[in-house]
Amino acid sequence: MQPLRTLLFVPGHRASWVDKAISAGVDGIILDLEDSVPTSLKAEGRAEVARTVTRLRDEGSTVSVFVRPNPLDTGLTGDDIESVVIPGLSGLALPMLTGRDDVVRYESLVTRYELKNGVEPGSIEFICDLETAESYAACEEIAKASPRVATLFAGTARDADVSRSIGFTFSPTGEETLYLRSRAVLACRANGLNHPLVGIWQDLNDDEGAKQFSLSNRALGFKGQVLIHPAHAKIANEVFTPSKAEVDFYRRMIDAFEISENAGAAAVSFEGMHVDYAHVKTAREIVRYAQNFDQL
Repeated sequence: MQPLRTLLFVPGHRASWVDKAISAGVDGIILDLEDSVPTSLKAEGRAEVARTVTRLRDEGSTVSVFVRPNPLDTGLTGDDIESVVIPGLSGLALPMLTGRDDVVRYESLVTRYELKNGVEPGSIEFICDLETAESYAACEEIAKASPRVATLFAGTARDADVSRSIGFTFSPTGEETLYLRSRAVLACRANGLNHPLVGIWQDLNDDEGAKQFSLSNRALGFKGQVLIHPAHAKIANEVFTPSKAEVDFYRRMIDAFEISENAGAAAVSFEGMHVDYAHVKTAREIVRYAQNFDQL
């Protein structure tokens, strides 16, 4: 999966909002056919999404384009997937999962419509949304349910499906979801999914709160964040991008270790820290990751 620091939800029937979202600097968009599209506009929404996917492909956009279809129990999912699994689509954000079997059902539909619509087989990735009690309880099985699963999205939103399903009361500091978020990160990393996602921050008038939300989740192991407003893109991008100071620190660490290694020692005192192979592996991983965002 391409590293994604920021993914912004855009209502599927609001095509005019897409360019504004992209200009905010997000790494990806999620064109939503579920909660943000009125029931009476579902058909119009999926047609608009298909046009948007094609337009962005034709324009050579480098932004990852995902679509959130309607859940399996709505009777709308098949029509959604038939319409939007087309060349230019990066993947689907799978809503309201309850377990592994739901992922398999989505996979069957996507495999069918990749073939029908001329999409490279196996190219459509899945972001699995954890927004029910059942999905969090089964997140390890969901993470390995299909080769298409690229990452998990740990939903923690206030007064949304996840808080209603689990029964927690949202707080800005997030103690009530620490276990859930930690479990999602662990399920990702234990199954080779290296870019776990978290979200969302809903308070549009509290930029400092948004920054602290991003910082605490980066510290927990998340690599990116799902957003509902373009104003948060700059904040989240900054937090989830290794800073120049961080990259410089780790490059100095690597250089110091390599000098020591060449002299016959596999450990070195670096800026007051003990450093050995384990630490240098981490340093090299961070430097490589920063290359995705021109931070070298």
